[in-house]
Amino acid sequence: MLWQGLWQGVTAGCLQETSVSYAALKMIHVTSVIISYLLFSLRGIWMMQGSAALRQRWAKIAPHIVDTMLLTSAIALAVKIDQDPIHDAWLSAKVLGLLLYIGLGMMALRFGKTRRARVSAWIAAQLVFLYIVLVAVTKNPMLFFVAAS
Repeated sequence: MLWQGLWQGVTAGCLQETSVSYAALKMIHVTSVIISYLLFSLRGIWMMQGSAALRQRWAKIAPHIVDTMLLTSAIALAVKIDQDPIHDAWLSAKVLGLLLYIGLGMMALRFGKTRRARVSAWIAAQLVFLYIVLVAVTKNPMLFFVAAS
């Protein structure tokens, strides 16, 4: 109940005053997902190669800009279709998957102590990303359990 009240308070009026269509929001979101993934993959390859390109200014700033657009469009879409992570299991799964993806990405690109740890975290992040996309497409957080039965 508290979450629902907070969610409505935070999102009240966000989209009502604008005429941004669902299709436009979804296009922004999907495009941001693709660009974010490509940037993460590129930075992971640079990390594995030990490339100085990983330390370029644009390579540090661009992902934050893209990910801000991604998160903003995700919230706007949730508001537009009147869904929240407490009442919609698939959205909860995406949020939890996103947190895991971010943690693994940080380990892969910043905090991993060894090359093996960084590469392992990068590969695991790729798998979590795939899960998030599959949940988004199917609206089913239990993908692997349903397929097994």
